[in-house]
Amino acid sequence: MEFIYGKQDFCSLERGEENCWLMANGLGGFSSLTMAGSCSRNDHAVLMSCAAQEAPNHRWNMIHRLEEVLVTEEKEFHISSQDFWEHERQECGWKCQTSFVYEDYPRWSYVVEGVEICKTMALMPGENTVGISYEIRNRSGKRAVLKVLPHLQFVPKGASPGEGQVFEISLTEGVIRSNGRSLYFSADGTLEEFPVQYQEGLYYRYDVNNGRPEPGRTAVNHSVSFEAEPGQVVRGELVYGTEPVKITAGRIHEMLTKHRTQLREQSGLKDETARELAAAAGQFVSYRASTEEQTILAGFPFFEDWGRDTMIALTGCCLSTRQYHTAESILRTFMRYCRKGLMPNLFPEGEQEPRYNTVDAALLFILAVYEYYQRTGNLAFVREAYPVMEEIVDWYEKGTDFNIAMEEDGLIRAGAGFDQVTWMDVRVGDILPTPRHGKPVEINAYWYNVLCIMSCFEKLLRDGGEETAGENCVREMCRDALSIGEEMRKAVREAASEEDGLKDACGEYKQIGQKYASLAARVKESFRKQFWNEEAHCLKDVISGTRADGQIRCNQIWAVSLPFPLLDKEQEKQVVDTVFRRLYTSLGLRTLDPEDPEFKPVYTGELLQRDLAYHQGTVWVFPLGGFYLAYLKVHGYSEEARDYVRRQLLGTRAALREGCIGQLPEIYDGQFPVFSKGCFAQAWSVGELLRVYEALERHKAEIKVG
Repeated sequence: MEFIYGKQDFCSLERGEENCWLMANGLGGFSSLTMAGSCSRNDHAVLMSCAAQEAPNHRWNMIHRLEEVLVTEEKEFHISSQDFWEHERQECGWKCQTSFVYEDYPRWSYVVEGVEICKTMALMPGENTVGISYEIRNRSGKRAVLKVLPHLQFVPKGASPGEGQVFEISLTEGVIRSNGRSLYFSADGTLEEFPVQYQEGLYYRYDVNNGRPEPGRTAVNHSVSFEAEPGQVVRGELVYGTEPVKITAGRIHEMLTKHRTQLREQSGLKDETARELAAAAGQFVSYRASTEEQTILAGFPFFEDWGRDTMIALTGCCLSTRQYHTAESILRTFMRYCRKGLMPNLFPEGEQEPRYNTVDAALLFILAVYEYYQRTGNLAFVREAYPVMEEIVDWYEKGTDFNIAMEEDGLIRAGAGFDQVTWMDVRVGDILPTPRHGKPVEINAYWYNVLCIMSCFEKLLRDGGEETAGENCVREMCRDALSIGEEMRKAVREAASEEDGLKDACGEYKQIGQKYASLAARVKESFRKQFWNEEAHCLKDVISGTRADGQIRCNQIWAVSLPFPLLDKEQEKQVVDTVFRRLYTSLGLRTLDPEDPEFKPVYTGELLQRDLAYHQGTVWVFPLGGFYLAYLKVHGYSEEARDYVRRQLLGTRAALREGCIGQLPEIYDGQFPVFSKGCFAQAWSVGELLRVYEALERHKAEIKVG
């Protein structure tokens, strides 16, 4: 999908900095600037590197930006753009910029007094290598020289070079060294070395608006010039990398295009927006040195790879796109690090131990294995993962860390004190804006689905199963496997009276999976009794004995969208309708009802102010996936329902043009969601919307289980 921006989009530098772009290299490194080519935030970079042995979280800002000056006789024009704290110093390349195009990599066009310049930039997949190409068409009648000055930092992401930081350069070796790091380069223009010059006072518009006002600093110690005589068309390039350069910029462009084309094709998706999201999803997949396996980065430019985010994003980013080997690698990593039934929320770095403060990652792991089997039929992998899944359920039953345990009613409680164990996990000093200690609604929906899945997998593995996956084979087996025991018989009889209920009270597998099925029946009964809020026609957010129980939040939508329903058909419809009325926007779901006194309409300002609003009304993109899947489910995947969801998804397509071009962000304001905020590219936002596109193209109704 080609995103085109014209002159009207550069009527000011502020407009030109509204959107940025992203290229990621699969190691944790990336390249990202605004569409004006400027840095509007400290963590923008031409080359943000991450060494393979440090992947994916030890990022270094090597080349922060490019200053580009066109010289014609005695005139000089900046075609680069950058703002400074003294705004009169502004580089005003945006005034001569005619277009910006992003597809697989960014392309800029400029016209200055008869000289046309086209620039492209591409990041090599799997390497910390960036290639920049220029084409200069000189119709001015005068000799023209384009001088490119890379502005260096050589500091960890988020920092700035210290005063007096030493930068050494060798033109003969083609290398720059500083702060213990090396950057190699190759250029087919004229290289000039000069004593290091520091540029102070870079103005980061985005950071200032969010309480991070520190001005930036860069260092310059060389330039590359390309000359074009009157009437000439000159092509030149620069390549920078953390290893000796052995590739041309043109080849980097080709390899990046090939990589992203393969991601689109392998997904098998037909919709143009879905295919673009498949390419976007590939930017989050990264190698992790400490596990020597693949992982999913939660978001750019801030976040690392976290267990919860990885498990939520995996289904869409890897399974909906048919990246099955990547999914296996990630799942095996989590299997290896399972401790006391918990999956890591944060993986180890160096000698550090993993952190396990999450109640949902382990349950989501089992749901991910289920989704994996549904698509692949790989029973051998289920057999490999089954002992870990058993361990998870056993520990949740008897109790594990962070006050996570099953209570007498079969429901899961979690959290105490300052624990942060669900996705609404902000802590500001001694403040937990959304503690949710007790029995969170989505955790217990996951728990019920996990028990259903375990019952099916037990039967499947005991009987040997088939090595192929029917569209709903596991769910069909659950229908029978769950029809056991006195408690389950009662549930089945109740369900049999419904339109989509089970007709057979006991299947031939009534002795199989009895433990999990009986427990699932108890969970279902307790869930309906304790969570259903008849007055509000929806589900309580948590069972804690506090006013938080009755708050209307988006977490309830997963109790409907998950494969095995906890509610009757009418209740599911009421949940979907209530969420739509109180929380829905075309860009995401609000985290809190606007009528709630704790609702925060805007996410902005200093960190404390932002964190207090983070889950108190702020719109999040990723729950939109659960909402659309729930809507399709309660309407039987009818053609009318699919058409409705497709129309609503037009908002998603439009969102790809704003913020980080070709990506979906983390959040928007709660009251009036217009401009993306938080991480400009978020893995679970992309993944959850990919699941919706996949479901629409599958065109098959979910089998209902009573």
